[in-house]
Amino acid sequence: MSLEALYAQLTACRACPRLVVWREQVGREKRAAFRHTPYWAKPVPGFGDPKARILIFGLAPGAHGSNRTGRPFTGDASGDFLYPALYQAGLANQPTSSHLDDGLALEGVYITAAVRCAPPKNKPTPLELRTCAGWTAQELALLPHLRVYLALGQIAHQALLAYHGLPRAHHPFRHGGEYRVGERVLLSSYHVSRQNTQTGKLTRPMFEAILERAKALAEIG
Repeated sequence: MSLEALYAQLTACRACPRLVVWREQVGREKRAAFRHTPYWAKPVPGFGDPKARILIFGLAPGAHGSNRTGRPFTGDASGDFLYPALYQAGLANQPTSSHLDDGLALEGVYITAAVRCAPPKNKPTPLELRTCAGWTAQELALLPHLRVYLALGQIAHQALLAYHGLPRAHHPFRHGGEYRVGERVLLSSYHVSRQNTQTGKLTRPMFEAILERAKALAEIG
């Protein structure tokens, strides 16, 4: 299967009733209020370089970010923090990500998330995480060059541990944490959410240092 074929199957997924209702409700309400702003309101496929050595693994689409635009970390404050940092690190061709046809391209990096539909209050249930893990397995199987996982936040960190069948107790989440998982390295960061970046829990220098470490582990010059 190709990534494109996977995306076609993924965007038709309706396996989690609560998430389907929420993502589509948000889309309908905002379309009614802002007729000039169409909403994606479907599962959000991954985005980036098919030959990526670094996987950036988030939590889930934002209701008015990825759920609106159809691209991970696009159209909200999280993306406004993430993409300039990727550009500065030489991993993106431009510092902005606003919509699907804005010309953005990533080099050496691929971005996806533990859950592909926007969850209410940004909190997927354990069942929803387990259900979406099937998509994770298929997606990662199509990215054979990966060397480093960069997990954004504890839930993403734990989802990647589950993918590899590793116990949480032996691999606790912490910013800058680094673990060997099979032939790859799991590197973790605080999430790039507004809650973390506007309070100073995650600063731009902190995240730049994480990206440089990911590049070094992935042997990206």
